[in-house]
Amino acid sequence: MTNSIEEIKNNDLLLVIGSNTTETHPIIGLQMKKAVRKGAKLIVIDPRRIELVKWSHDWLQLRPGTDVALLNSIMHVIVKQGLIDQSFMDSRTQGFEEFKDTLSRYTPEYAEEITGVPRGKIVETAYLYANAFTPGIYYTMGVTQHTHGTDNVFCIANLALMTGNLGRSSTGVNPLRGQNNVQGATDMGCVPAFYPGYQSVDLSGVREKFEKAWKTGLSARPGLTATEMTEAALQSSLKAMYIKGENPVLSDPDIQHTVKALKNLDLLIVQDIFLTETAELADVVLPAACFAEKEGTFTNTERRVQRVRKAVDPPGEAREDSWIISRLSGKLGYPMHYENMEDVFREAGKVWPALAGITYARIQGRGLQWPCPTRDHPGTQYLFKGGFPKKRAVFTRVEYRPSEELPDLEYPLVLNTGREQFQYHTGTMTRRVKAVNKISPEAYVEVHPEDARKTGVDHGQMVEVSSRRGSIRIRCHISPRPLKGTVFIPFHFKEAAANMLTNTRRDPVAGIPELKVCAVRLEPVKK
Repeated sequence: MTNSIEEIKNNDLLLVIGSNTTETHPIIGLQMKKAVRKGAKLIVIDPRRIELVKWSHDWLQLRPGTDVALLNSIMHVIVKQGLIDQSFMDSRTQGFEEFKDTLSRYTPEYAEEITGVPRGKIVETAYLYANAFTPGIYYTMGVTQHTHGTDNVFCIANLALMTGNLGRSSTGVNPLRGQNNVQGATDMGCVPAFYPGYQSVDLSGVREKFEKAWKTGLSARPGLTATEMTEAALQSSLKAMYIKGENPVLSDPDIQHTVKALKNLDLLIVQDIFLTETAELADVVLPAACFAEKEGTFTNTERRVQRVRKAVDPPGEAREDSWIISRLSGKLGYPMHYENMEDVFREAGKVWPALAGITYARIQGRGLQWPCPTRDHPGTQYLFKGGFPKKRAVFTRVEYRPSEELPDLEYPLVLNTGREQFQYHTGTMTRRVKAVNKISPEAYVEVHPEDARKTGVDHGQMVEVSSRRGSIRIRCHISPRPLKGTVFIPFHFKEAAANMLTNTRRDPVAGIPELKVCAVRLEPVKK
């Protein structure tokens, strides 16, 4: 997030796109409701009637995968009506004149044809966002899990730039992280092209700094993304995988494809707190400690670095992730000489200036938000207050392109997947809790009443949902929540795994698969 959770309540407009916030980020959802109670206008952009719609001023129910057309159209209106922040753009951006030519054909009428959102709603949204004093944009995987997910994010950034809504309190572009330490993991280099602190592996100066810190030579070649690893394993160009705290057998698209790839490896090592569906395929399973059984830090979605303290000992032979990694590294010929996790954190502050001012002593209580470059720095509540790192932010030209797999006569419906409030991710932890399973006992597919009538299925009936990759049997919930022509399935349930159906096609820049759009058909299960 460029801004902070605490600032949400002071938004005078909230633009929430591709985020079922109250179910997947309930604490942030509460802050959004506080803002609405204080008078803020909330605009929800989502194909499905999520709970947050009840609190909204307006709901733009777009067709899945048409975000670029909608956002470009909103910007078209802002430019045409002279609602841009010219002073901000003159002093802090570049490339606008070339960029605005891209918007010329994205009239509200044109966008309505593509998205299904009435042109009047597009125009009103443009006026509300451009004229708000403290508008914030919030999004999650409903924006990113597309073959054009990077384009979607570029559009969001373009919208904030042209209206001057970056670098101020209670504004910004705010991706909400999907798990508790996703931000911390990426901060520490768990992405293939970066060392800790988003420092590129292919820059010689950066690489030399880390070679000096770690006293070893390092490759100049970026690694593979998770989905690229699956393809490489299938083609036998990747021989071994070491998977920690992930369950790709349920979370990756086209499960049969993933299982085949993992089985094709010479060696699969899985490190986790439970014997997951992925761990069941492993040659070696390393039992890890959970969050309450280890020391360290987590960094949350607002960049706040917080202490994690050991409350209980791990069971059996389970060990902290850091203990396992350092011992394994030593066996492979690279000793890691850390006395404790605080030593690791100190090293991170030496190689990444944004953490240099954060110490364990300073985060005994609430934590601090990076960048925090010095020991007397208070942490950074919101980014870009004094300008951008590259002096001027660049507008990015983006054109709408359809999703890779659209409905046809054989597969006439669009599948959208996501989370629900009471289960979490692949259910590795939550599905072991009896109380949770009483509330959320099984998988379901939400079907619009008109689609149910056409298909001949009834509420509560078992149905078969099929795509070009596989089929699952699942209980039908007839509901007005999904857009007509679409169905929704939560992906937590292994016995009716939504990702048996989803598409492996990826965003060409980020490598993220198109989990939010694929073509399916629905049929009653014959008794």
